[in-house]
Amino acid sequence: MKHYARLAELQALVGKELGTSDWLGIEQERIDRFAQATGDHQWIHTDPERASAGPFGTTIAHGFLTLSLLPAMFATGFAIGDVRMGVNYGLNRVRFMAPVRVGSRVRGHFKLLAYDPLEGGAQLTVEATIELEASAKPACVAESVSRRFV
Repeated sequence: MKHYARLAELQALVGKELGTSDWLGIEQERIDRFAQATGDHQWIHTDPERASAGPFGTTIAHGFLTLSLLPAMFATGFAIGDVRMGVNYGLNRVRFMAPVRVGSRVRGHFKLLAYDPLEGGAQLTVEATIELEASAKPACVAESVSRRFV
């Protein structure tokens, strides 16, 4: 994990990589819990037997499950010492590039696209590329916008 002492340091890093997260495993239990939380029980996600005959040969994670792992990935990708609070402000763009099969692992790579000073902090726009282990394509690419306060 990369550590930055102060939020203000990031202003000089626009266009640069901020860090890379730890790997996260995508197991059927995680997929099932996400289906329960969201009410999305489509068979491609929750029925291993039926999915084995489907287009991916197994169940796959919901795209929004993959996206929802961003906070966990940010937590292991980089840390900013003087930030006391971060708030998710939204997303500018999201694309799901490759299916995430059960048993896969994913991790985030973070590139700072914009740093906009705010009173008491800054708004960061970060390109998050969610790498899918053993795949030429990422699972997801998203522009995450957050506000960090010191």
